[in-house]
Amino acid sequence: MTEQAEVQAVGTPTEASTKIVRNYVWWSMGAGLIPFPLVDIAAVGGVQLKMVADISREYDVKFAENRVRIIIISLLGSLVPSAFASGFVGSLLKALPLVGTVAGTISMSLFSGATTYAIGQVFIRHFELGGTLLDCDVNKMKAYFEEQFEEGKKKAEQIKKEKG
Repeated sequence: MTEQAEVQAVGTPTEASTKIVRNYVWWSMGAGLIPFPLVDIAAVGGVQLKMVADISREYDVKFAENRVRIIIISLLGSLVPSAFASGFVGSLLKALPLVGTVAGTISMSLFSGATTYAIGQVFIRHFELGGTLLDCDVNKMKAYFEEQFEEGKKKAEQIKKEKG
């Protein structure tokens, strides 16, 4: 059975896990607005860890912070370098007065929301398939992560419009 067929056989994510991801996308977008370069990245990372902890609890999977950190970093590293760079550069742009602050803040906020959405979807899918944090194969997750990152960009834009 292919991985996509396995996911369809498992069913859709729980309503609670979907709500968890949506809430944390909103929080990570807010953290991306922090005007201090690199502080925003640390805050977003903390939001993403907390989200995975909550998703783990929803699926009754033992949470291991160090393991999740490694998985998240590996997933983020799989993004096309320009996409990853846009988040990092967005953070650093905040150091430039006025124009850099505005451009960096918007860029980092949307990037944060998109990556958080994608990370949430990857973990939900993995847990729906009966996986744990010990059997995560990042190489198998990369294509799905990249696909969900693209979807996450749309979701982040939508949230931005809703929240103003």
